[in-house]
Amino acid sequence: MHRVVITGVGTISGLGPNLNDSWNAALSGKTAIGQLDIPSIQPLRQKLAAQIHSYKPEDHFSAGELALIDRFSQFIILSGREAIADSGIDFSTDIAEETAVLTGSGLGGWETINESAKKVFYDQKPRVHPFTVPKIMPSAGSSHLTMEYGITGPAFTISSACSSSGHAIGEAFEMVRRGRVKAAVTGGGEAPLIYGGIIPWQALRVMSSTACRPFCKDRDGMILGEGAGMLVLEEYEYAKSRGARIYGELCGYGLSSDAGDIVDPSPDGAAKSVRKCLVDAQLNPEDVTYINAHGTGTTANDRTETSAIRQVFGSAVDDVWVSSTKSLHGHALGGAGAIELALTVRALESGILPPTVNFTEADEECQLRHVANEPVETKVKAVISNSFAFGGLNATLAIKAI
Repeated sequence: MHRVVITGVGTISGLGPNLNDSWNAALSGKTAIGQLDIPSIQPLRQKLAAQIHSYKPEDHFSAGELALIDRFSQFIILSGREAIADSGIDFSTDIAEETAVLTGSGLGGWETINESAKKVFYDQKPRVHPFTVPKIMPSAGSSHLTMEYGITGPAFTISSACSSSGHAIGEAFEMVRRGRVKAAVTGGGEAPLIYGGIIPWQALRVMSSTACRPFCKDRDGMILGEGAGMLVLEEYEYAKSRGARIYGELCGYGLSSDAGDIVDPSPDGAAKSVRKCLVDAQLNPEDVTYINAHGTGTTANDRTETSAIRQVFGSAVDDVWVSSTKSLHGHALGGAGAIELALTVRALESGILPPTVNFTEADEECQLRHVANEPVETKVKAVISNSFAFGGLNATLAIKAI
């Protein structure tokens, strides 16, 4: 079993076009959530989202490339480029054969699906773009990264709703740890802020019309976001041999299924994921400084996650800081876990914990040591990040200082 370290991180979200901008916005408490501005066939009830307003695809891709690449894949590619550049890894060497590319997406190319459906059913056009299928594929982002960098190791995509990128990173970690590859480019992304992506969430009646306030007594739902996060993982000895800068050691991965309700989460299933992660990482509860919670701001999720954390951490629960960065960048569904892990890596590196913004008063059933509204500076030994999905699909990742 090999030690696995993080040597590169990239992200794009409503907080910013790269990791540094996103991190600085998070520490300033500047939420990306604002007025939703998208083409709409009929008026939408949902008015808020964490949208990437300044993004111009033509600044990053040629016209020919854009004919092949959906918005969600664009985000994965851009954050992948940033992570690879950050790591300094050179794929012109033999490492290209020893590198995996694993991404997560819960939806895939919904922007392309939305545009195609509008043409066929609303505009009554007889045909759609000839590259519709390769744009829709949830695995497209992974494929484009392999082609751009000549990476010929294992490559695929995991789709497990809001745990997609958490599972992708976890499985990439396992591949490096078990020696199947020496490195992995991994994470995930989502682009759900389109007409056909918003109305299904409206129908579920879990969306806030005011703000994302995870764990608060007056919380009234989640708010969607878009974007991606990507990381470069390397076998420790390989990273050390090439003089790579190391953010931390990815040391634990826990996963579980609730085997319960398709939308109502189970505290026992979530607790099992967290507990398995700590066991895998050989961490005791008191070793963990910070948890980046799944923390959607919905009534059921926050209550369930609090119960799970209290189950696992027991008497140590009052010493572990907890925040939900979804209050800053919204819920990017299958890409959320990767965006959150990118920010969690920076928290470990800097010793500064990003806050849950819009925090008012903690719900009686959500009593934890919250990083409320302002960042907290502290010595950080180890951190975990939770991703819990509809269908009871859970993933937890642990990173420790090295």
